[in-house]
Amino acid sequence: MQEILDNAQIFNGVDSSSQCDDSKAFRRPPWRTDTVDKYSLKPQSNLMVTHVNQTLALQKAKKFSATPNKTQTSEEWLMNHDLTYQEITLKDLLLKGKQVKKAGEGKHLVFDATVITEMEYKLNMAIEQYHMRVKWLLEGSKKLFGLVKGERVGVLIDSSDANTGFGRLQDFQQSLLYLMDEQLKYKKSLYLLSFGSEPESLWNHARDLNLRTLEEARDFIRGLHPAGGCNLLKSFKKVLQVKKLNSLLIILGNCPDQTSSVLFDYIQQCLLGRNLPVHAVAYDTSNHLTHDTLKKLAEHSNGRYHCYNSSDDREVYKSFDIQLLLREAQRAVDVISKIKQMRTGMLGDALISIENEISLEVGRLSNARFLPRPPNHHRPLSIETPNFHPQPSVAWLAESGLRANNLNLYQILAPNAFDPVQDFVPILRKPVGSKVHGKAMQQFEWHDGSMKNVHVDVAMLFEYQKQLGCAVKTFERRIEWLASGSRKIWGTMCEKRIILMVDTSISNKAYIIHLQHSLRLLLEQQMGNKQAFNIIAFGSHPKMWKPHMVKPSPENLQAAWNWAQNLEASGGRNVMSAFRTAVENGEDIKMFGGPQAIYVISSGVPDQEEDVLCSFVSECTIGSELKVHTILFSIDDYSLSDSELPSRYATMPQTADYLRNFAHAGSGRFHWFRETGVVESDDIIAITREMDRAVHYSQRCSLLVESVKARDDLRREQSALKQSRLMICNGDFNRKKKTEMVKQIEFIEPRPTALTLARMNRQEAESTKALAWKVSNRNASLPPTPYKSQSIDEDASSNRPQSSKKSRRPQKETFYTEDKNSVGVVYKKYPKKKSVRKAVPEPIFPQMEERITSKQWLRKYGIKKMKLDLNRYVSGPVCIHKKARSKNVTSKWFCSIFPSVDIDGQVRHIDMQESEMVEYEKHVVTLIRRYLTRMQWLLSGSRKMFGSILESNVVILIDISGSMSYNMDELKKEMTSLIWEQLNGNKTAFNIVAFSNTSTKWQDSITESNQSACHDAVQWVSALTAHGGSATLEAIQVALADEEAEAIYLLTDGKPDSSIKLTLSEASNLNKKNIPIHTISFNCDNREANDFLKSLSSNSGGRFHRCHGEADAQFAIHRLMQDECFDEDDPNLPNFQGDDLKRLNDEVNKARKFLTQSRRFKSIIQEHEAETRKEQEPPSPLPNKWISDKPFLP
Repeated sequence: MQEILDNAQIFNGVDSSSQCDDSKAFRRPPWRTDTVDKYSLKPQSNLMVTHVNQTLALQKAKKFSATPNKTQTSEEWLMNHDLTYQEITLKDLLLKGKQVKKAGEGKHLVFDATVITEMEYKLNMAIEQYHMRVKWLLEGSKKLFGLVKGERVGVLIDSSDANTGFGRLQDFQQSLLYLMDEQLKYKKSLYLLSFGSEPESLWNHARDLNLRTLEEARDFIRGLHPAGGCNLLKSFKKVLQVKKLNSLLIILGNCPDQTSSVLFDYIQQCLLGRNLPVHAVAYDTSNHLTHDTLKKLAEHSNGRYHCYNSSDDREVYKSFDIQLLLREAQRAVDVISKIKQMRTGMLGDALISIENEISLEVGRLSNARFLPRPPNHHRPLSIETPNFHPQPSVAWLAESGLRANNLNLYQILAPNAFDPVQDFVPILRKPVGSKVHGKAMQQFEWHDGSMKNVHVDVAMLFEYQKQLGCAVKTFERRIEWLASGSRKIWGTMCEKRIILMVDTSISNKAYIIHLQHSLRLLLEQQMGNKQAFNIIAFGSHPKMWKPHMVKPSPENLQAAWNWAQNLEASGGRNVMSAFRTAVENGEDIKMFGGPQAIYVISSGVPDQEEDVLCSFVSECTIGSELKVHTILFSIDDYSLSDSELPSRYATMPQTADYLRNFAHAGSGRFHWFRETGVVESDDIIAITREMDRAVHYSQRCSLLVESVKARDDLRREQSALKQSRLMICNGDFNRKKKTEMVKQIEFIEPRPTALTLARMNRQEAESTKALAWKVSNRNASLPPTPYKSQSIDEDASSNRPQSSKKSRRPQKETFYTEDKNSVGVVYKKYPKKKSVRKAVPEPIFPQMEERITSKQWLRKYGIKKMKLDLNRYVSGPVCIHKKARSKNVTSKWFCSIFPSVDIDGQVRHIDMQESEMVEYEKHVVTLIRRYLTRMQWLLSGSRKMFGSILESNVVILIDISGSMSYNMDELKKEMTSLIWEQLNGNKTAFNIVAFSNTSTKWQDSITESNQSACHDAVQWVSALTAHGGSATLEAIQVALADEEAEAIYLLTDGKPDSSIKLTLSEASNLNKKNIPIHTISFNCDNREANDFLKSLSSNSGGRFHRCHGEADAQFAIHRLMQDECFDEDDPNLPNFQGDDLKRLNDEVNKARKFLTQSRRFKSIIQEHEAETRKEQEPPSPLPNKWISDKPFLP
């Protein structure tokens, strides 16, 4: 055929010589090879029949569908795959029986055993087919949106705030793009429309799909944004105007704004006489109203319903397509149960008998023959011989790990690490250490907890980090290799002589094929290079493949596979008996020296107790090369009858703990896998720990490099500062001399034992004073004590009780020496020196905000509680030397040492250093920042208008009087935010009461907060209208009538209709349980009304809230946080009137005042220290002209 197609003369002409001049007009067009679209195939119509044979052929072909399965719904697919079509229903089974009449008996049916077995096999295959179809429907975008039907599809996307807000938009867009790339791009035409409060379409009509339109659709999906409510009715009106659509896809993640009755009436009227099925999708929502609406919408339009929930995978099984398949699978299960009843001899009131001869033959067959098998299950093994001997991860890491490759961080740093020199000096009574290494090197904590001085080589650490990255990639490849092939199931077979113990208990009856296939993979991939092996299948009794271990030749491996195919599940899990059979085989010991490893694969706990089995295994393996490894095959979805229950039952975590201890008792490894992959493996855990260690080393290297950079930057700054100071002090020197002096100052460190200039001057002054002192007279005495009167009686002073304080002297212990009666003394304990300095503590705050009042919060984190009150540190004695009249009072020396400052009209001395003031300012700045952060939290969201809802059961009173008419839209918006953010977010039970002339309750009592209740509350609030007066007292009475109420939140914009005094007194009388009434001033500037709300809240122990000037507050806080303008005056925060904000604002102002004072005190301390240094400088020598050469004559 190809030769004919390649011959151009057949199409272009026979002979060029025989062609006429206009042969081009008669030339045939070139051959075209058009591809047939398999999705557009349709069965031939009956009207095209021209012969009787064609009619017969069409009737035979009705059983076969030309439409592929991937485009069929479950309803269409079941037309050719349900039990009725396959003729395997219970009715079909009973029709194949023979009715026999016997005297004295009722109905008696006789069945052929072949018919029963074949029927049961077909039912099992049908169930497997339905499950495969369900798995296919749960793949890709079909799990999220279901199977989209139709060639011309209109897509309605919910872009409301509830569906695309709260961090859901990005995931929603990714899912829609996934749907576009997997299903929608194969359609003929498409129409996209998103709807929130208003619908927004991409095109005015349905567009045929091509590359450009597909890219426009993707850009439309990427541009989705929250658009208000969920106006499904208006979007449905708009999409029904689009022509040539044969399917609608509605993706809804929120409850529609309209009620279901209005929506269904309109849809029924519009779809009357029009075939437009609606595929309704409930995307990631748990609101039952949304699900009910979409279900009814799909039913009324002959469409389908699909639901998806990311937090609960079981919700997807409520979809119409999956429910049809599960319902059909349940029908098959019911027929199988009827067949089991028939095998017992009864079916209802009818007697059933099966022919004995055939049933005995069937009974001899294994039950595994009737289970579905994986591909190539019956074919011979394709054996692979590994070219290397594997190792467990622990041994592999000993050769290829970080320590083996000298990549341990402590190995790298050890040549450049030095211990700090430190020794105890008895005279000083304290340890003294060398500081040279501490200044030239970096301190690093060693693996034993000690500190070492490390010389950091940045280039070497960079190269070390690159090597760590290569090592981590090697570890990742090792993990991928461990999780591939048969190693995913069995782990790594590292020994040469192996015995496999396979669990064939009754619990694995439905999974015997899985165990057989696991054995097949193991025999093909890992047993080719072993020395000897054997297989033991254990239930209640062990069953050996060979009496002893044999070599793994291809013939033996194939024979072992043939034997494994005939395994049957029966009995319990007698692991002890199978283990003893493996280790007590004398022929194995005689021929091969015994097994080196036993691999036990099981799906449950053994029959023996854990202590008994583990102790026996430990005794057998101790002192020998035998190791016991366990493999847990996790089964989650099997269901067994009462006769097939295991003898011992345990949950999967308990089973894993049992087998893990079993393996570790035998010095082996534990491996846990399921169909989805490896759950736990000792080999993989060892590799991941080494990877974590490498990451930890890399992070510590980064910290070392960063510390070196920071230290180098600090050294450069200090050097530049010293250079600038030197240039200022020595302005008359030339530049070269200055540079030399700077270099000396930069690199020459002073000796640690050298005295400072102040100490040298003081020591010199004391020595001079000691030389110049002499006794003035014979009756010399000590000067009188300062601040004491001289008129104190000596007798009174002699009768004064002695101080009860212990003498601060060292404790001694005497002992006798060998030299006669000589006595020695040992100093045992030296007195502790108590510091009189007041350390400035660092404030510690929680990261998350606490739902408590500002009063409670400041009790825990206020200035006084944080011990940052400046008066606590500047509280020295009052200076009175200016007021003292007595000549004997000498207190001027106190002012010469400490600077004095005027505090509240009193002169006090500041006993703080400059460094302590800097630390105090740092902590106060942290304190102010945290206070401002909490203030921002109180001014965000619904807390800005309502404050913080703290109680668990609350009643909210809303004023809807006529004065609220201009503020109703804002009130509804704020109430919606309150319901979703605080009530639903904190799971606060609530009720809402709207009051004007009368009070209207949303619910009869307080209701638990959930999504459906919040949706209902929002709709109820949105329907409120402002009218009438303000019956505040009646509303409070209604709220207090609820016995579950723990607090009442009253929102109003003015005074009550009744007298203020009467309202306050009656509210106090009605509130017998002392329920706090929190009041909220809503856009109210009336001072009298605000005073009423303050009194009402304070009388009941509640809080008053009024957010006035929140925009100014946010701006002021932002300026404070950004510019760090924490001074006392600029900028000023608004004057809040609400209790929570006012208390916090007062605390912020107090902290700012302390910060301003501390900065002023610090400048005073700096000036005092400068004056002190100036006074301590030695006087300059006198000029030579003032010195005379002549002697002094009196």
